Amino acid sequence: MKHLALPVSDQERSRRFYESYLGFDAEPARRYDGGVLMLYNADGFSLALGPAEEPIRLPEFLHFGVHLPSREAVETFRDRLRADEVPIAEEWDEPEYVSVKFLDPDGYVIEAAWEPHLR
Repeated sequence: MKHLALPVSDQERSRRFYESYLGFDAEPARRYDGGVLMLYNADGFSLALGPAEEPIRLPEFLHFGVHLPSREAVETFRDRLRADEVPIAEEWDEPEYVSVKFLDPDGYVIEAAWEPHLR
């Protein structure tokens, strides 16, 4: 998968969040028809932030994630989220899996995780 489209309540707030925490500042952001703001990361993944026309309602299980290169990278990222007071939804710390789930400004759950078999 190389693209995700999300409705958001405040595009600039979401833009700052995704640029700051998930590296979606690899290329200049672009605006498209319908007011869609497109962000890009260094892996070529594109994130479309569309203006929400109604309240955002999320199913409980819905989340998306990023893989980090090590246990320590997840722990460092988690510490940064805490320091910045980004809401943390869940944490896991097992020998073969480390994860932190956190919330974006609209309540989307994002998971940053490490599993040694994923490279």
